[in-house]
Amino acid sequence: MPPIRRLSSKVVYENPWMRVREDAIERPGGRPGVYAVIEKPQAALVVPFDGERLHLVGQWRYTVGRDAWEFPQGALHEVPDAAGEAVARQELLEETGFVPGRLLPLGRFTFAVGMSDQWCDAFLALDLVPGDAQPEPEEEGLLHQRSVTVDEFEVMVRAGEIWDAATIAAWGLAMLDPAARAALGR
Repeated sequence: MPPIRRLSSKVVYENPWMRVREDAIERPGGRPGVYAVIEKPQAALVVPFDGERLHLVGQWRYTVGRDAWEFPQGALHEVPDAAGEAVARQELLEETGFVPGRLLPLGRFTFAVGMSDQWCDAFLALDLVPGDAQPEPEEEGLLHQRSVTVDEFEVMVRAGEIWDAATIAAWGLAMLDPAARAALGR
């Protein structure tokens, strides 16, 4: 039996990308409470590596009012139950134009487990075939690309130039995976 029991639930906000529900709950000992949950579809993040360089996507992040360097990531909102690999391939194509010859699964994590139910599968993309990026209409004009060596990437993380938690988490998963470390020359 979970320690927190949901008594009722109602959707308080919804748009094409997310739904927010408010749950009336009962805590251990019977105390009532409220929990807000952001519902989002399965996501994927891709670490694109061409054998020499990692490929980053820069985009304006409205919520924090600044540009962010990240690995390509996102969800297929029109197919919320899409498999992680399908999401990864689509996001990589949309944001960079690359098609991966191989996708090495790195692991799974949540973006913000304290407030969202969204899971993210991380992959290392290898044997990249270049092409033209195909951004979604909402991303049009907001994306730019940068390629860096593995050493440059790690310097950017340590210097606070890369601060996206999902990008840093995926890199951590890559560094824990022997096959990924070998592919990345680590």
